[in-house]
Amino acid sequence: MPRIVHACTQIVVADKPAGLLSVPGRGPAKADCLLHRVQATYADALAVHRLDMETSGLIVLARGAAMQRKLSMRFEARLVGKAYVAVVAGAVADTCGEIDLPLIADWPNRPRQIVDPVRGKPSLTRWRRLAYDAASHTSRLWLEPVTGRSHQLRVHLAALGHPILGDSLYASPAQRCAAPRMLLHACLLDLGAAEDGGPGWRFESPPPF
Repeated sequence: MPRIVHACTQIVVADKPAGLLSVPGRGPAKADCLLHRVQATYADALAVHRLDMETSGLIVLARGAAMQRKLSMRFEARLVGKAYVAVVAGAVADTCGEIDLPLIADWPNRPRQIVDPVRGKPSLTRWRRLAYDAASHTSRLWLEPVTGRSHQLRVHLAALGHPILGDSLYASPAQRCAAPRMLLHACLLDLGAAEDGGPGWRFESPPPF
């Protein structure tokens, strides 16, 4: 069972480990996932959003269809605050910035995504440098995706010239082998006001790397 950060009559917030699917994939070999594990205890839990299998961190599930609709609307309206920590290859020169590059699926090479200025969907990531490690020549970044495209953070950082360490799709072989997993963690999830009028739903999870 993944670590449960919060559970009430309306939502369940779990800390997904890297290497676990958020929802089931195709076929019995990909049936094991966070959703099914949570449903073993909270049978009415329903998926609202996803994290890549290689990404760890905070994910919210709704208790029942009505709450699923409400939370989905919050995500679609960009009312949910999300932040990630990543360790990337190289020295990121600036202290902060934005990556505004449109993304589209690379259909012949799915699930890869690519930057496409003509057909791509608008995609925006804000970032801030937290630290630079000269010994490993890596940078630790705070990331805030404004949009929520598939693989957005991974593609944006690779396009910036600083792939995430351990990324199996967008990093070079050396960068891929530089970490035992992809070093990307969903560390903050701010859902806004609680439906019952209680304190706001804001959750944090320190990165395990």
